[in-house]
Amino acid sequence: MSELPKTPLLDTVDTPHDLRKLKPSELRQLADELRAETISAVGTTGGHLGSGLGVVELTVAIHYVFDTPADRLVWDVGHQCYPHKILTGRRDRIRTLRQGGGLSGFTKRSESEYDPFGAAHSSTSISAALGFAVANKLAGTPGRGIAVIGDGAMSAGMAYEAMNNAEQAGNRLIVILNDNDMSIAPPVGGLSSYLARIVSSREFLSVRDVLKRLARKLPGPLHKAARKTDEYARGLAMGGTLFEELGFYYVGPIDGHDMDQLVPVLENVRDAAEGPCLIHVVTQKGKGYAPAENSADKYHGVQKFDVITGAQAKAPPGPPSYQNVFGETLAKLAESDERICAITAAMPGGTGVDKFAKAHPDRAFDVGIAEQHAVTFAAGLAAQGMRPFCAIYSTFLQRAYDQVVHDVAIQNLPVRFAIDRAGLVGADGATHAGSFDVTYLATLPNFVVMAPADEAELVHMTKTAVEHDSGPIAIRYPRGNGTGVALPTDPHVLEIGKGRVVREGKTVAILSLGTRLGEALKAADALEAKGLSTTVADLRFAKPLDEAMIRRLLATHEVAVTIEENAVGGLGAHVLTLASDAGLIDAGLKLRTMRLPDRFQDQDRPEAQYDEAGLNAPHIVDTVLKALRWNESEVGATA
Repeated sequence: MSELPKTPLLDTVDTPHDLRKLKPSELRQLADELRAETISAVGTTGGHLGSGLGVVELTVAIHYVFDTPADRLVWDVGHQCYPHKILTGRRDRIRTLRQGGGLSGFTKRSESEYDPFGAAHSSTSISAALGFAVANKLAGTPGRGIAVIGDGAMSAGMAYEAMNNAEQAGNRLIVILNDNDMSIAPPVGGLSSYLARIVSSREFLSVRDVLKRLARKLPGPLHKAARKTDEYARGLAMGGTLFEELGFYYVGPIDGHDMDQLVPVLENVRDAAEGPCLIHVVTQKGKGYAPAENSADKYHGVQKFDVITGAQAKAPPGPPSYQNVFGETLAKLAESDERICAITAAMPGGTGVDKFAKAHPDRAFDVGIAEQHAVTFAAGLAAQGMRPFCAIYSTFLQRAYDQVVHDVAIQNLPVRFAIDRAGLVGADGATHAGSFDVTYLATLPNFVVMAPADEAELVHMTKTAVEHDSGPIAIRYPRGNGTGVALPTDPHVLEIGKGRVVREGKTVAILSLGTRLGEALKAADALEAKGLSTTVADLRFAKPLDEAMIRRLLATHEVAVTIEENAVGGLGAHVLTLASDAGLIDAGLKLRTMRLPDRFQDQDRPEAQYDEAGLNAPHIVDTVLKALRWNESEVGATA
């Protein structure tokens, strides 16, 4: 491990209260030490790096100027919050980031009073900050709502919905637009930073207020002309016309790494703003660490790395990831089918759509952080005869559920959903776990829901989805690498709603959906060793179920167990309904369902998460033995 950085000034700061005792001239040194500590910590644990380095100065300035935690600071998404955690009493635990029992990689209410709102999904900050601001206004108590939102998060409609409502908060709402990709304004120069400081000052605001009041007394046409002249001039100078139209006082753009600009502007807005204010701050991802500056995408999220060289720890070579298998398979199938296209919501690399886009750039669409739009856009493509694949993480597809129901399912449009990160996700924890998609999709009429047991099955299911034109169809698959099986060179179309028996027995039936099949087979070995003949079935489909196969297995086995990496309401619930409708429950069938627990699981190693969830082979064995009422000394003997 690299030597810890020397941080004499940071060592004196445990909370923002300590920070506010410093002189303004000391803030630059504090920011440098905070950046070094952040790099060192993430080098030890891995995690999000580039975005946090980009907001070091901004983090220091916000906590220095505003009265946090009374002023409620909301970080959008939250993956840039590591410097914030260091400054808010959690430095002693910062090297437990994203580890079991350690700090979350995102903001979390239960961790600190300085995290007033948990966030790991994008574009929620302005709505939440507005809620805090209005609540304080109604209660007559001090305190502002401060939202820090990235330019990427501003692509989501929710941000604008909140801004459209912001006037209710008055001057208690401050939105800081962290523009780290130059996507809204050109690079910052001396003139623009000077203008930002001037227009945020009390003197400028006071003069402007006088002019506004005077303009109100002018006849209608002159009043409108005066107001438009003011807005137009400020729009030309600073690009803020859009935000002004939404009722915000716009300040910027300013250099987000220059303390001499940041602190005075924040102080001026704090003391003089007349209504909701948006401060446009331009930053650089990875600022102050050359490897991250030179490769912002590779250093957005990192493995453990050597601080000196920047070299990240590499996982040993192994099977391909599910996301890459999907992307490469779809790209190959699209060579002979020009109707295939792929849509993702700001996650091309995470979903494998980057592989497709490289081969078919005209048919790949990254719509930004706009999952609702992605789904309805795909519905429009499907209605016009295309074969769209909407590739979105399970946890993010939740954000577009109304569109899935109204725009896809009700109209029975053949949108193909490639649902990545289905199931537990290790270090990203509860906010990114794909725990609910079987439940929320398999309940919908017209839907087909598939889950591959391995990467070869994913290839076949991708081909199946391509050819399925009679309605919506979804494939859910997990984060990480496959099992190492050979990939088919000529994928075939699976019969919809048909599973497969991979091991035949007589006493116990294990009905698996998805990648828990390997654990089901291990459990079968252990049960066979105890003299319990065991069948293992890979159902493949959560909807429609293979009713004929399931009825046969339930009717001919003494005990049956379903297992899935999904919350209650998924496969197990559908099999129970089938058994109830068929009268098999009345016949004394011992049917047990195994699924994710009814709680949100914190971050940990994947194997530890599965053990906590009770979804490993020993848990399957114990479930069977308890159902058979074996001697208690036998139950748990395999654990």
